[in-house]
Amino acid sequence: MNRRYLPLHLRLASASLMLLIASACASSPPAQPTQAVLPAPASPAASSTEQLWQQIQASAADNSCNSDSQCHTIGIGSKACGGPERYLAWSSQRSDGATLQRLVAQHSAARRADDDRQRSLSTCSMVSDPGASCRANRCTLNPAAPFGGQPLAR
Repeated sequence: MNRRYLPLHLRLASASLMLLIASACASSPPAQPTQAVLPAPASPAASSTEQLWQQIQASAADNSCNSDSQCHTIGIGSKACGGPERYLAWSSQRSDGATLQRLVAQHSAARRADDDRQRSLSTCSMVSDPGASCRANRCTLNPAAPFGGQPLAR
């Protein structure tokens, strides 16, 4: 029988079968003894990221307020697909916004570098800015909206 008259699916099936047989007949290397995998030491970049996060928290720690106009949000971190990981509420009454923005920019750059180095993946979901309000004289993030809509009004 002439080979060119065989249907395409039969030719593909026989080629697949030949590859399967060839791989089954190939000898595999001897098994290596298993070794315990020790965690990698923390990289300097990871400790730098953690130090920056602690500085951000210290810079925004006093989030006291008298009105909603003193309450702001800032995006923290960096997702592998872009955008912040989360938002932080802060008050302009006693916090230095310029210092906080500088620290956040450094932290985001460090997180992006970590993601690049580790080849991190992300769900690429957007984290919406919930906004912040003055509640009980403290700036707090507004409650998350259901189904990813706008934040709920107070």
